[in-house]
Amino acid sequence: MRGYANPDLLWSPETLQARVGEPGLTIIDTRPAEMYAKGRIIGARHFDLYFVNTDDTDPAPLDAFTRMWANMLGWRGVRDTDTIVFYGAFTDMCAARGFWFAEYLGHKDVHVLDGGISAWTAAGFTLETESTPPKPQKFNIKTALDTVATYSSILTAIDDPDCVIIDNRSHDEFVGVDRRARHGGAIPTAKHRDWEDLYDHDTGCMKSASALRDAFETLGATPDKDITLYCNTGYRSAHAYLALRLLNYPRIRNYVGSWQEWGNRDGLPISKPA
Repeated sequence: MRGYANPDLLWSPETLQARVGEPGLTIIDTRPAEMYAKGRIIGARHFDLYFVNTDDTDPAPLDAFTRMWANMLGWRGVRDTDTIVFYGAFTDMCAARGFWFAEYLGHKDVHVLDGGISAWTAAGFTLETESTPPKPQKFNIKTALDTVATYSSILTAIDDPDCVIIDNRSHDEFVGVDRRARHGGAIPTAKHRDWEDLYDHDTGCMKSASALRDAFETLGATPDKDITLYCNTGYRSAHAYLALRLLNYPRIRNYVGSWQEWGNRDGLPISKPA
């Protein structure tokens, strides 16, 4: 699919349609409840994960947040043995956030519907409005700590020539004009790549592999580097994480606390890019 090294991470509407109703397949709609109620993919569970955040990545609060996420997935009837497909309105940051978090929880069989429900309906596939509530399950976790960044890991990465830090916020947030925390600005040495550069605004699908490679390699973010991604709350950076996973970058971390932690935590270094 469009030259990706890991094309199976993105499912087309046709791929998903062929597997709807298959045992062990869990489809998760990440849109607001009102949109879910108006119509969703057959059998989809609802999990509006926006604002399910943490702004403290010290070990104890991060562990508690991780358990909360696993419990919330289990409450929606998701098992750690399932094939999981997340979707949103398009290939958006909430679907990508679900993808990243599932991988962080140690799940290996997780995908995103490329183009989201917009692509599904454009392909002529039907929606449902009635369904049976899911039965809660136990979602076992084995956290993949190499996929998450904390403020402590970033303090080490700032001066490491083997590490590239990428800010996926808007340009105004990056330079500190749009300040969404107590302090404005950016993490020192961070390069800027707006998450909206990574998907096609006409189709809502991810851009091609060559376009994604250019978006990152022009920043010096090559596959031999450790890549740390951040935004304001870890959603837009999760979208960039998905893009890099499609390219098979081996060392990627999403800073789950992002600017809401860094910009509100006194004593951390901040730069004001020109």
